[in-house]
Order: sequence, then C-alpha cells, then structure tokens
Amino acid sequence: MQEKTILKRKTYLYLTEFFAGMSVMAVELGASRLLAPYFSSSQIVWTIIIGTIMIAMALGNIYGGRTADRNPNPDKLYGRMLVAAVWIAAIPVAGKYIILGISAVLVFSVNNNFLIWAAFAACMVVFVFPLFLLGTVTPSLVKYTVDSLDDNGKTVGTLGAANTIGSIIGTFLPTFVTIPAVGTSITFLIFAGILLVLALIYFISTRTYKKKMIIGTALFLICCIFGHNNSFAFWENELTFEGESVYNYLQVKEDGENVILSTNVLFGVQSILKKDDSLTGMYYDYALAAPFMAGVNDKKSLEVLILGMGTGTFVTQCERYFENMNIEGVEIDAKITRLAEQYFELPEDIPVVTYDGRAYLNAVDKKYDVIMVDAYQDITIPFQMSSVEFFTLVKEHLTENGVMVVNMNMRGEEEGNINQYLADTISNVFEQVYTVDVSGSTNRELFASNSAGILEVMRSNIDSYSEGELADMMKEVAGKLSVYEPGDYLMTDDQAPVEVLGMKVIDDIIKDEVRFYKDIYEREGLQGLLNRL
Repeated sequence: MQEKTILKRKTYLYLTEFFAGMSVMAVELGASRLLAPYFSSSQIVWTIIIGTIMIAMALGNIYGGRTADRNPNPDKLYGRMLVAAVWIAAIPVAGKYIILGISAVLVFSVNNNFLIWAAFAACMVVFVFPLFLLGTVTPSLVKYTVDSLDDNGKTVGTLGAANTIGSIIGTFLPTFVTIPAVGTSITFLIFAGILLVLALIYFISTRTYKKKMIIGTALFLICCIFGHNNSFAFWENELTFEGESVYNYLQVKEDGENVILSTNVLFGVQSILKKDDSLTGMYYDYALAAPFMAGVNDKKSLEVLILGMGTGTFVTQCERYFENMNIEGVEIDAKITRLAEQYFELPEDIPVVTYDGRAYLNAVDKKYDVIMVDAYQDITIPFQMSSVEFFTLVKEHLTENGVMVVNMNMRGEEEGNINQYLADTISNVFEQVYTVDVSGSTNRELFASNSAGILEVMRSNIDSYSEGELADMMKEVAGKLSVYEPGDYLMTDDQAPVEVLGMKVIDDIIKDEVRFYKDIYEREGLQGLLNRL
C-alpha cells in the first residue's frame, strides 16, 4: 500500500468506515421518502429499496475487494467516495424527474405490477450506482488497515463496529432530525457533503487529485444551489403548503371552493374543507350515516371516536350538522394535526391524540357510539388495523348499539380483492355489515354493528331532517346500502397481505386511467399524445 501520512494511525480509515456506514443508511431512508410521494410508503416499496441497496452493496463489496487486491492505493477509494458524494448530491436535483420519467414510460408498457416495476427501475437508476461505490469502502479499508495476521481479527472487528455505529446513527438522524427539520432534499445534500469532506481532507493532505477535487466541489455546490428545493410536485405553482413530517409528505392546496390535503403526489385527496360549508361530494358524506344508525337524535350525547383524524373533515361535518356529539380524534402524524388547526378550521374543542389507532384502543377503556376507521391511505394500509384482532378490539369499544364505519378506498371488482378481504374479516367479527359504493370514486363505505336494528334506527332518525342536502344525501345512502354477504377471506395479525392486495387494485386503477391515452398513442402516435396532454 502506498504510504499516506493521514492514514498512518488508521484513525482516518475508521472515520471513513463510520461515515460511509452512516451515509448508506441515510440514503436508504432518503430513498423511501423520495419514492413515497409517487409510489406510497408500503412494505412493497420498502422491500424494493432494501433489495436494490443490498444488490448494490454486494456488488460493491466484490468490486472493492478485487480492486484493493490489484491496486491497494487509497486514492482510488477516496476517488470513488468523491464520485458517490456528487451523485448523491445530484439526487435532489434530478431524482424526481427521473422517477416521473420512468413512471411515464412504464405506465404505457407494463400491464401488471406497475408499482413494483416502476419503483424497482427508479431505485436501480437513482440509487444503485452511488451505493455500489460506497459498498467498495469496507473491503478496501480491510486491505489498508490489516498489517499482519496477529491483529487482523481486532482490526476487522473495529472496522465493523465503526460501520455499525455509523449505520445506527444514520438510521435515527434522518428520520427524527434532518428530514422533519429540513426535508429530504437537504438531507441528501448533508450526507453527500460529509462524504465530500472526507474525500477532500484525504486528497488535500496527500496533495493529489487537485483537478478532480475542484470539479467535484464545483458540482456539489451546483447541486446545493439547484437541489435545496423540497418540492416533489414541481409542476404545482400555487401550493399553500408543501413539506414533510416523520410519517408523510404533505401538500395543502387551496382554491376558491376548497382546501385540500394530499399525502401523495400521484394519488388522491386525504382531507378536504369546503369553504361554503357544503357536503364534500366524497366518502365523508356517506360516513355521516353512522351517527344516524347509532341514533344521534335519540340520545342526549353521542360519543364518537375517529381513528385516522387527518385534518378533521369528518369532525367538521359532524359539528355542522349535529349538536350533541362528543368527538375525539386519533392521528399518528402531529404535523397533520397542526395543519388542521392552521388551514382546515379544526374546532378548538376537539381533542386530538397523537397516537397509533390500535395502540390507542389498547390504552383506553371508554366505549363509543360511533368509531370511524379512516386510516387507509392509497396502497398504504396498516396491516395491524385490518385484522380480525383489530376489529375485535373496535367492537369491544363500541356501546351495545354502536356502529363502526370504515372507509375502504380501493374498490376492486375481481374475486379476492382488498375490499373483499376487509369486509369478510369484519363480517367475522360483527353480525351486521352493510356497504355502499361512493359515487364517482373508488371508495366504498362499510358500516358494521352487532345491533340488528341499525337500518330502522337510521331511517327514523333521518325523518327529522325532512329537507336539505344532508337529508337528500342520507336518503341516497339508505337507498344504496346493501347487506354484505361474507365469504371466506380473512386477515389476521399473523397474515394480512394488504400491500399485495392493494397493489392489484392500483394496477386496475392505472389501467383504467391510461387506457384513454394509450388509445390516442396507438391512433395518433407520440405527437398526438403530446397534443392532448
């Protein structure tokens, strides 16, 4: 090995291993946040991220070991780290454009498993190369640090410990500090900067690679200038708010009629506020049937719990139409609750607990007349809130005539779809289950109770609203409600394949959405398609 003064005591090699391990985990977590607004943050996406990163690291280990044996010169290693730093810094600049470009190509060419193929292709293009380069660090450092067989175990163990400790810090730091505080883009830049500084210190001390240092530093600074923007929806010019929390990408959009929250760039609306106090035209309107089923007009006070509060759309509607409700909300994302207070007129008298919905039920003994489960978000369905055990817990927290209402947001038609699994699972717990499809959307509302008379109670309570849009809406819901005939599909804490089932529905939705544009492309070619967009 060529003698380098900075490496004589090996301390700098251990620091290199430490920060390389930290950066790998930070990039992995950053990858999940970069992909989530476009592909969701489901277990499927996480599996793809972890799998591709492991591929990159394995190839890097092999290449790094062979290169170190052939040419044991640290200049090569720190040169690769310099390139990795610049590449990672470029991800905030070009990553989202690459993701959308890959998605645009695959949406017209892939008929099945679009989510898997698009996320995998995006990971391969954006993240594999820099992590491959970082994968060469450990075998190269082993070559540089092991002087004899007498202490090689101790040396390799120290390198492994440095990498592991760095990885631990690189796991917690982005999740709890940098991403919530400054966003995904700047997080990439921070860890790219760490790698760049490591390489620069080495090259400055050894007085080598001056030209490459200047070019690398210049490219990094350019990426800092153009890559600090955290906007994932770069085509949106008038967003009221765009940011990130520990759990979500968050986007608030406002027009003359609505204030809308989205937690995903490409899929749907999670919460909405109607400025004219009208009905939303969404599943929240259908969910208002639950208080009528629970006898809202027959009781002095109706106790309501919302699991998945969001920005309080359902709360706002309930307070508008009913005067005798005590409402509690549970929302895991505290930043969404702050947005609700700032932009969505969440009533000050509504208590909102920052907690997981199921964990909250485990922690309280109170019973409720209505429990709304609204924690399902595109393909991201918490498995722990879709099982027999969860719905049994909900039932135990309902009063004798209580009603659970569940928003199922991916209506599928084929046998064994996600909604059939959910409805069959619920039917295994509750004696009475009714469903109604939400017009103009893929949502389906499900109402469940152990009280046989909830439809009669609903109709008698609706009669007190003889006119108005709420009365019309409830009469429409009552006319469309159907008794659910359960099958044999069941989800448990042990087996709840919600991601795979959700992905199938996403595939069908995408096929329906792009069929129109595919027909244009086949008839008129690329130019015709561009003219229509």
